[in-house]
Amino acid sequence: MPARTDVAYFGAGPAPLPTSVLEKGAAAFVNYENSGLGLAEISHRSSTATRILDETKKALISLLNIPDNYEILFLHGGGSGEFSAVVFNMVAVWVEKRRRRAQKEFGDNDEAILLRVKEELNYSLRLDYLVTGSWSLKASQEAAQLLEPLGRNFVNVALDAREANGGKFGTIPPEDTWKLTPADANAGCGSAFVYYCDNETVDGVEFPSFPKSLQPQAGEDERLVVADMSSNFLSRQVDISRFALVFCGAQKNIGITDLTLAIVRKDLLTTMPSPSFLHKVGVWSPPTILNWSVISKNNSLYNTMPIFSIWIAGEVMRRLLASYGDSKVAGQEAVSNAKAETIYRVLDANPEVYQPVNHKSVRSRMNICFRVKDAATEEEFLEGAETRMLQGLKGHRSVGGIRASNYNAVPMANVQKLAEYLSDFARANSS
Repeated sequence: MPARTDVAYFGAGPAPLPTSVLEKGAAAFVNYENSGLGLAEISHRSSTATRILDETKKALISLLNIPDNYEILFLHGGGSGEFSAVVFNMVAVWVEKRRRRAQKEFGDNDEAILLRVKEELNYSLRLDYLVTGSWSLKASQEAAQLLEPLGRNFVNVALDAREANGGKFGTIPPEDTWKLTPADANAGCGSAFVYYCDNETVDGVEFPSFPKSLQPQAGEDERLVVADMSSNFLSRQVDISRFALVFCGAQKNIGITDLTLAIVRKDLLTTMPSPSFLHKVGVWSPPTILNWSVISKNNSLYNTMPIFSIWIAGEVMRRLLASYGDSKVAGQEAVSNAKAETIYRVLDANPEVYQPVNHKSVRSRMNICFRVKDAATEEEFLEGAETRMLQGLKGHRSVGGIRASNYNAVPMANVQKLAEYLSDFARANSS
């Protein structure tokens, strides 16, 4: 039976966790702080649960220097659940902004207010999506499906990266080719939000930095930027103040499955119309379990949250703080970059055997995707990796190939084992 240290796991998620966190978690699962109860058993209404939530929030605020005007939410549903939540909540915010503006013009004339907002929704509502891989594509499709009953396609795919890459994902075209809704369009309305996935887990595409075209432009209304950071969260520094919302599933870099985390600007939580007004306009109100405002008012405890999972996330965050001190996430970023460079260096040195699938400028540091020579050799590669206890390397079922996921808890020693195998295999298979 192999020991934990014998296995180098590169699965895309659920992902490895630090061994020290797992060992501490095993004890807490059985008997937390000598209470006689495990963390999976305690009430989510207890003072212990509240303390765990507060301590996890505190650690995350410290790691990312999250400004005071942002709220941290713990949620159900994973990243896919937030595909829907984003549409429900952000469209509601868009409607409320128009309702307030109409109210200034029409005062207490509710009928005139309703008519104006209906007109603006029918002719002006836009949701901008930057589609750079499988997950942003699914998010845009979810948005179109949810809004289809309104009778129009309100989704503006401002970028479909496949169009510049022979029908496949693998690059991010220049920003001057993006077809964003102008921020001052629609009588100053612009789009309800701009959505992008910072790192595409399936396709191995990562934005190298925050897009310049999404930064505030002189004379324009602000753009509300929403980012799915499920697979590169806490792997590099992020200026949260640039975003209306950042969300992620926990199972890549911060914890275990069944926990979703969102960081949302507080003013959006109070810019929500009544459900009855939304229904009169013709828009569904957010389902309670996806309603960020409701979740916030209940300190993420509207219903039973997985306290054990939140505690695990907190332990991971506190470990990062302890490991990197004042450098915080910048310390992890340096390690993540070094690990990725170690693997890409071997791939690039052996082009006759390995073909990274993405343009160098957008290569993911977290999900390193490549092909091996031909199908037979690729299968041989995976079999050989298993004999060396290099596991989880098979690419996503939708695209095939090889994918080495380089999440935070993957140690450099395991990356070096993979790099050594890559070199050995290349020498044995070079023509």
